[in-house]
Amino acid sequence: MLLPKGGVTWKSARARLPPYRAVIHYLTRSRTVTFVALAVVIVVLWGGLSTSSREMQRFYCWGPAKPPMDMSTNEQAQWHAHLQTPVLFNHHAPIEVESVSIQSVDLNGIMSTPRADVNKERVLILTPLRDAAHFIDKYFDLLSELTYPHELIDLAFLVGDSTDDTLAVLSAELDRVQKREGPFHSALIVEKNFGQIVGQSVEERHGFKAQGPRRKAIARARNYLLYTALKPEHSWVYWRDVDIQDSPGKILEDFMEHNKDVIVPNIWFHRYENGRDIEGKFDYNSWIESDTGRKLADSLPKDVILAEGYKEYDTKRKYLVTLGDWRNNKDEEVELDGIGGVNILVKADVHRSGINFPCYSFENQAETEGFAKMAKRAGYQVVGLPNYVVWHIDTEEKRGNLGSRPAY
Repeated sequence: MLLPKGGVTWKSARARLPPYRAVIHYLTRSRTVTFVALAVVIVVLWGGLSTSSREMQRFYCWGPAKPPMDMSTNEQAQWHAHLQTPVLFNHHAPIEVESVSIQSVDLNGIMSTPRADVNKERVLILTPLRDAAHFIDKYFDLLSELTYPHELIDLAFLVGDSTDDTLAVLSAELDRVQKREGPFHSALIVEKNFGQIVGQSVEERHGFKAQGPRRKAIARARNYLLYTALKPEHSWVYWRDVDIQDSPGKILEDFMEHNKDVIVPNIWFHRYENGRDIEGKFDYNSWIESDTGRKLADSLPKDVILAEGYKEYDTKRKYLVTLGDWRNNKDEEVELDGIGGVNILVKADVHRSGINFPCYSFENQAETEGFAKMAKRAGYQVVGLPNYVVWHIDTEEKRGNLGSRPAY
């Protein structure tokens, strides 16, 4: 073939190309399309087979062509050395629950620790009330002095069988406190009457015959309040009576540092006679069991409630009020078998485990003393602080109730 003079030029090359319509006609012929499609299929299959081959090489079977039972020891060792058995784990996809009526509570993160304020642990303060209108102002004055972060504290009250203005005064005080700077996280008022037949005078409330029915009724009130107010987020439950005269502002932190399941202070009162403060001993319900007390309980019918601190039942138990002095080391501890209800700090999980205030005779005790017996039966620690004093109002307790054991 002769090249044109002057070499190959674009015009000469273009002149030799077939018309574009001929090219399009050639490419669109069925045989050409079929050939291209077949080539694509072969390339794809070849790539898939190559990948499968590489994957198969990862899990190949190696060894002699005989069952494992017929292999020699050396053959089995060589066989196992080359095994690469694939393992497929079934990782379940998460379940998405869209129903608004279904809730989930995780209690695993709810802890009760000595550094509760640092760990932002929630505290529930519970106070049962009956005809207590004249104590409420002082109650909130002391409550406002608590140094534990108020935003971590929930308040709950049960008002029952009251004949005075307890509900109105409580509501007004709560409204005032919650409107000021630094309110508590929440407040709840529970109303429940139990048909209380014991009066509120000193003679009626503290007389020996009234103790059984009275303690059963108080126990019911405590349990109703507890089960209504306790929430999953609470780490501690602080039982605080309304008629406390004085207490340290750091009482919650002080108690939490002991890291005990149940802890109570010593309860005294101020009484001034002839210009002298006699610093009376108030709570005889916090005690250490004695052999005399055990024998007495064994001799009583199981449904009899043993009222402590009365001459009718001389148990010779050792009382917390006789063991300490507020001038001594406030952190000293003693193990107790019974406790009073003026001031109790409880780890919330103790209550969640079913330890409540029996409104019946439990080991011949009821209410807070029965609570202590029940907690100890379940293996929880019940501790008293003999030198940590909380001051109660003076109820003008008559010395004769205690026989030879004076109230001070």
